[in-house]
Amino acid sequence: MTVGQPIDTFNGVNVFYNGGVGHVSGRNTTDDGYNLGLKYQCVEFVKRYYYEYLNHKMPDSYGHAKDFFDESLESGQLNSQRDLIQFANLGHEKPKIHDLIVFKGHLFNRFGHVAIVSAVSEDSIEIVQQNPGPFGKSRKSILMVQVDGKWEVKNNGVLGWLRKE
Repeated sequence: MTVGQPIDTFNGVNVFYNGGVGHVSGRNTTDDGYNLGLKYQCVEFVKRYYYEYLNHKMPDSYGHAKDFFDESLESGQLNSQRDLIQFANLGHEKPKIHDLIVFKGHLFNRFGHVAIVSAVSEDSIEIVQQNPGPFGKSRKSILMVQVDGKWEVKNNGVLGWLRKE
């Protein structure tokens, strides 16, 4: 497999092979100059998906994956840097298809991770992602539960999700 090779697609938007978590192949911008991010990192995929499929440009076109979630906001508020409504994990709003899901940084990846929710059932979500790490795949299912009327994606790294309304 070669870097930049399509390995999956979601709603006509390609997911590309990155070659390794730290590998960068330059910056990807649109014809009108909008910054999509570093090829072929996770941020580049979610921003390209939102741009191509949802016709959405984020006001702040820079930042690491974990920075997409603003922890100072209440669930349901507008994240003005992304022009998306933000929902906290363990909140009243269940994730929906097309939501951008944000994972916090950790010891082996201080920048965090972002992906797109590609399917939702009563007890899980499926995400589609680019650059998932050395053992990851472009699609992954994550358990989800409802506790006292609040939805929780059962991955201790999930900060929450953002949605275009």
